[in-house]
Amino acid sequence: DTDTRGVFALPTPWSFGLADPPRDIRSDDGCQTYWELSKAVQQGLRADPNTLEMLFVTDVQITDEVGGWLYEARDAFVSRAIYGSFGRYALSQLKRLGQSLRLAEHREVVLEWLREEPLPSLDDVAARLALRVTEGTPEERVLRAKEYVKELYRSLRDRGIVEARDYGALVKLARDSGHAFEAPRTLRPKNAYNLLRLLRTAIDWLETGTPQLRVADGPFRDRLLAIKAGEVLLDDVLAEANELLPQLDEARRRSPLPEKPDVARADALLRRAGLDLARRYVQGAAGPFGADAPTPSAAVITSVAADDP
Repeated sequence: DTDTRGVFALPTPWSFGLADPPRDIRSDDGCQTYWELSKAVQQGLRADPNTLEMLFVTDVQITDEVGGWLYEARDAFVSRAIYGSFGRYALSQLKRLGQSLRLAEHREVVLEWLREEPLPSLDDVAARLALRVTEGTPEERVLRAKEYVKELYRSLRDRGIVEARDYGALVKLARDSGHAFEAPRTLRPKNAYNLLRLLRTAIDWLETGTPQLRVADGPFRDRLLAIKAGEVLLDDVLAEANELLPQLDEARRRSPLPEKPDVARADALLRRAGLDLARRYVQGAAGPFGADAPTPSAAVITSVAADDP
């Protein structure tokens, strides 16, 4: 299971005109993602986990001088903000994962309700489902339950199981026949495994000032593989994550990392790259940023507002 993350720059003409230039490129299966340089820099300044991991993995490939400049400046993006973007983010997502799992456990109950006469409305189903949720205020539980029902029929449509992304399609499925369901992608063990890894990475990075992105061996690696294989209950993973919280807080308090990223250095990098790309285009240098630059997308007018009478 190999994912590729990268950064691309745009030829100078792509930055002009009415058409918005692409800010990211993704493969259909999500295994390959590339960010435009300025977007990658902005993400890096926010300590975005995907961006920082891309810059600090051991097998980085640099295909252009501008990419080398970004790689050389990667320390500018590292700060104690890792505490929130890696650690607290992972913990919050694990909690949401637990909530979603508890709701998903009631999926068959929801489908059974949709076979009743008279047919309950979406609000009726959400209100009944909210009684099975234990966390949050009554209003929050109803909102969460209603969003789950919506996510259910959206995901079923994306998987080609129902004909439309709406409540009526879910009702039709419930009344037509039974169906064996796989767990939604968001509830698969891989997600819990990756979030716990992010939390541990945050603690280590904050404590030592050095990223340890690869879990090479030891009990933690064995535990992660067991989680990924679905051998550990999600509630147990969440309990382990909560046990790490005091360690995360202490790591932030004593971290040798700077409080904030080096914004000035990141800004200088973007300016340097922009000037160099402009030079290549003006001078017609060989390559995709000069003589072989592709034609930028043209703006298309989709509607014209009529003048007021």
